[in-house]
Amino acid sequence: MFIRQLHYLLALNKYRHFSRAAESCHVSQPALSNGIRELERELGITVVKRDRSFRGMTPEGERVIIWARRTLESLEALRQEAELVRDVPSGHLSIGVVPTAIHAASILSAEYRQITSRITLDVRSLSTPEILHLLDDQELHLAMLYASSVSDEVYDILPVFAERYVLIAAEQAVLPRELSWGEVADLPLCLLSRDMWNRQVLDGIFRSHDVAPNVVLETNALRVLLAEVRSARSFSIIPLSALSARTGAAGLVAHPIIPDHVEDICLVRLKRGAQTALSHVAWKIAGKLDFQSILDDPWAKRPDYFRSV
Repeated sequence: MFIRQLHYLLALNKYRHFSRAAESCHVSQPALSNGIRELERELGITVVKRDRSFRGMTPEGERVIIWARRTLESLEALRQEAELVRDVPSGHLSIGVVPTAIHAASILSAEYRQITSRITLDVRSLSTPEILHLLDDQELHLAMLYASSVSDEVYDILPVFAERYVLIAAEQAVLPRELSWGEVADLPLCLLSRDMWNRQVLDGIFRSHDVAPNVVLETNALRVLLAEVRSARSFSIIPLSALSARTGAAGLVAHPIIPDHVEDICLVRLKRGAQTALSHVAWKIAGKLDFQSILDDPWAKRPDYFRSV
């Protein structure tokens, strides 16, 4: 059995098509098909349902997929561990992040790159269900998401900072300095889409105040949301920590919402006996970083951002 055969099998399971799977592995379709057939002969079971094309995995094949992922993950961990032992950390680390935590993820990434320069970081902005699915499938090493969305029975959880929700408006908007949740609900709002945990949290807050928000636009992209607010066509509710003080806040002002509401953001990984070396390093770095101060300090130096009108 060769490692490449396991890669072929996982590629076929991902793309559900022999030609596309072969292309992703940079081999010919016959080479991929023959490699998987050889794997089946060695295991003594049929893994793939096929006639002239791919028809899916057999029940036995689904079990083999699970073990193939574990095997390749273990081999990657071994390779990373060897790199760390040689004091030349390198490899690939994938992090899934909810949209509002992208700024925090960039802080972690920058710190990581300073310590381990020979590494490729893959930071993906995803919904919470997508992140948890990819974590469970071991396609993500780490995730940064809401503490209320995960269970410590399945995941290791490291609290990193708290989000504070504010109303974001265009500079020319005329509003009181502070607004209640009821007053905010009456404004034309642009919010993240309903599959995002942030949106579900906000919907829960509005329900707790017996009001329904006037949502005029939904998006899964934070940049679209900010562009809509800058246009002065609508307002939005986001965590202040989601904005970069240098670029993200241009043309915008923030208004506190009373009563104040915060949500904890945490770093998450699957519970397992041995973590990959690169994942372990990232966990240690995150534990030492004071994310809250880093995210809050720029706004403490910009009292003009919280404008009273």
